[in-house]
Amino acid sequence: MSIKIGILGYGNLGRGVEKAIALNDDQELVAVYSRRDPSSLKIDTAGVPVKSVKDLETGKEDIDVLIICGGSATDLPEMTPKYAALYNVVDSFDTHANIPTHFANVDKASKEAGKIGLISCGWDPGMFSLNRVYSHSVLPNGKDYTFWGRGVSQGHSDAIRRIPGVVDARQYTVPVPAALDKVRSGSNPELTTREKHTRECWVVAEEGADKDKITEAIKTMPNYFSDYDTTVNFISEEELQANHAGLPHGGSVIYTGSTGDGSTKHVIEYSLKLDSNPEFTGSVLAAYARAVARLNAEGQTGAKTVLDIAPAYLSPLSGEELRAHLL
Repeated sequence: MSIKIGILGYGNLGRGVEKAIALNDDQELVAVYSRRDPSSLKIDTAGVPVKSVKDLETGKEDIDVLIICGGSATDLPEMTPKYAALYNVVDSFDTHANIPTHFANVDKASKEAGKIGLISCGWDPGMFSLNRVYSHSVLPNGKDYTFWGRGVSQGHSDAIRRIPGVVDARQYTVPVPAALDKVRSGSNPELTTREKHTRECWVVAEEGADKDKITEAIKTMPNYFSDYDTTVNFISEEELQANHAGLPHGGSVIYTGSTGDGSTKHVIEYSLKLDSNPEFTGSVLAAYARAVARLNAEGQTGAKTVLDIAPAYLSPLSGEELRAHLL
């Protein structure tokens, strides 16, 4: 039986989820929900309806899991608890500092509804989170470092686009090469947030917009830019599409630890090089939607993160197949 999935939001991430579902034989996209006029939206999957978010609010849509593809700045804090009170949901909330509050809000709503609300799913938070936990657990005497990029951050780009006067934007996260070299050497350096990454912004402003005001709003934005050396570049919409249309990303989790008396050193590194951030993130969301459907069918409820879900729940393969071929 196919897992029936609904997608809320049809931007870059929503389209990435749609592509992922098409590759999973045990999943079926049953509807895309949008805040836009449904008649104005054309999706890639033939025969699948585009519906209004108002249809979701009835709580009667025939879906096993709703994947919510909104932005972390303003959408997900409101939308995920709201729809977790009606359906099993998955989101990609990525404002690390606010995860505990978001988890608590979704946990309350989903437990009362007898549903599961999986938050902060993707590659960071998500796949990178798993590797940090594995490394700390295996080598308790050590230190983890996470580097992102060079790549386009969807969440940070979305946050810039919410600033008045901004038409469109791309934000690149760029690791500082000297910091990477120090970490890979195993010297366990103490690095500030500012020493590890820089942020590079390419912004299309409305005609007549106050660019100095936009720049100040970006550079002082808490949780996104205020702790980083940030450069803001204003370009035309044509330049943005010609030079920054793609959405690549990636990064590394590097853990340096020791065993015994501390003289035996070990370095664990997990890295990603992604041609498309939203398509990869969408693939992670689809895999975890499978897990959410299974866990709820077993009677589990409440908020969860990727740290709470065993790997076998992600795979369409049986336990026997996993043991025979992937263990």
